[in-house]
Amino acid sequence: MNTFGRNLRLTTFGESHGKAMGGILDGMPGGVKIDMDVILRETARRRPGQNHLVTARNEKDIPELLSGLTDDMVTLGTPIGFIVRNTDQRSGDYGEMAELYRPNHADFTYDMRYGLHEARGGGRASARETLNWVIGGAIARQLPCMKNVSINARVITIGGISGSPDELAKVVEEAMTRGDSVGGVVECVIDGVPAGIGNPVFGKLHARLAQAMMSINAAKGFEYGDGFAAASAFGTEQADIFSSEGGHIHTLTNHSGGIQGGISNGMPITFKVAFKPTPTLLRDIETVDKVGNTRMLKGKGRHDPCVALRAVPVVEAMAVLVLADEMMGGYQDEA
Repeated sequence: MNTFGRNLRLTTFGESHGKAMGGILDGMPGGVKIDMDVILRETARRRPGQNHLVTARNEKDIPELLSGLTDDMVTLGTPIGFIVRNTDQRSGDYGEMAELYRPNHADFTYDMRYGLHEARGGGRASARETLNWVIGGAIARQLPCMKNVSINARVITIGGISGSPDELAKVVEEAMTRGDSVGGVVECVIDGVPAGIGNPVFGKLHARLAQAMMSINAAKGFEYGDGFAAASAFGTEQADIFSSEGGHIHTLTNHSGGIQGGISNGMPITFKVAFKPTPTLLRDIETVDKVGNTRMLKGKGRHDPCVALRAVPVVEAMAVLVLADEMMGGYQDEA
């Protein structure tokens, strides 16, 4: 499946070491003024080669908008097509990997599913695919229905350690010196979503957010509100008591994470996404080839030592796409 959403649909294409990444965002209404600077700001946040803590692959990641807009950057109501050329591929880094199964990558499972796999950077299993999502999210963020909604994500732990950005950077640096990688957790807080957004049963708002977040490469866990901590609590500790001030009904606490019964309750929507360590290591590791022979995989290439760092704008983009779709009337067949 290469399409996300129903009312607002993002369809993407491209492989990590192919000629280009790109997509089509369909369902945007006409007459929306699009600020290209917003799109460039978001792609810059995700861009590789920013500093020594991320992959050294040097891509400018400047999208070309191909359709769906006037010369003055106003949406026409037709599909918005975009493309980003890949310019810094080093496919030679992956020569021997065509015959080997890299541990914790999608090589083996893609072979089982499709009969072959793209060894060069992992093809569509690569996190480079998320560039398309960030562009789609940056466009959707400018919808009128999203005007009063703020979505802010940040890394809260790396390797199980919380602290200042400098402290977290040291954890990553220490892993890098060992040719290792490290996992992390991204927290997202969404303000400004009115009560009543979402659907019960199979269209729950938190279920849609979970699907979106678990689609991100290397995501291994999702929780909203108090999440797994709720399993160790008592009901009296979890009760979000309602209150009314000036006719405005709200809850005094937010253990529910802004969602009850699958529908937003007007409180901030909060969730966390856990990301595993990058599976590619800069050290030799044992594996097997396609016929089952034991082989040694050489650690080389350009890779993020901590996926969570560049996942922050991706988490925000996917949250935008979910909420924009819901607020535009995306899933109404259960109502």
